Amino acid sequence: MAEILVLYYSRGGSVAALARQVARGIGEVEGMSARLRTVPPVAPVTTNAAPPVPEDGAPYVEARDLAECAGLLLGSPTRFGNMAAPLKHFIDGLGSDWASGTLVGKPAAVFTSTATMHGGQESTLLTMMLPLLHHGCVIAGIPFTEPGLSATRSGGTPYGASHVAGGDNDPTPSDEESKLARALGRRIAGLAARLG
Repeated sequence: MAEILVLYYSRGGSVAALARQVARGIGEVEGMSARLRTVPPVAPVTTNAAPPVPEDGAPYVEARDLAECAGLLLGSPTRFGNMAAPLKHFIDGLGSDWASGTLVGKPAAVFTSTATMHGGQESTLLTMMLPLLHHGCVIAGIPFTEPGLSATRSGGTPYGASHVAGGDNDPTPSDEESKLARALGRRIAGLAARLG
């Protein structure tokens, strides 16, 4: 069974919840399964190393996860219209994978969560695509043939799945956001199955 890597950073739980919906969509494609992974947090001054295994949630990503995946979905909360520092830090360390072409030809997509409707979802999704393009990934989004994309009143964009946590920081995706996240997972898994 081929695996799609769902790699994310989540601080408040919203992106992790969206990642689980993406993974459900991947699992709906015959012969495909999701491999959920996260990245460790970073800080400007490190006094203690991050534990080798997170206390809960997905395990930390390893180099073999990138090499073994048939496709990649990358998720991050929005930080001023861009991905969060821990995910960017991880991506910035992938020089050897870039040089060896680890991700070349693999389908990829992105997802995010913001506190507000106009918190930078689309710019975050677009900027997350740039390193994936440099790595030679085949980028896909959510086409408007998905009915929920035209009906959503919260998250969901053609650039990728998204969630609006709101002022109460609700980590639970709405029904529409969940459906669109699953659709994105199915899309990448379906592309990986055809390209494989």
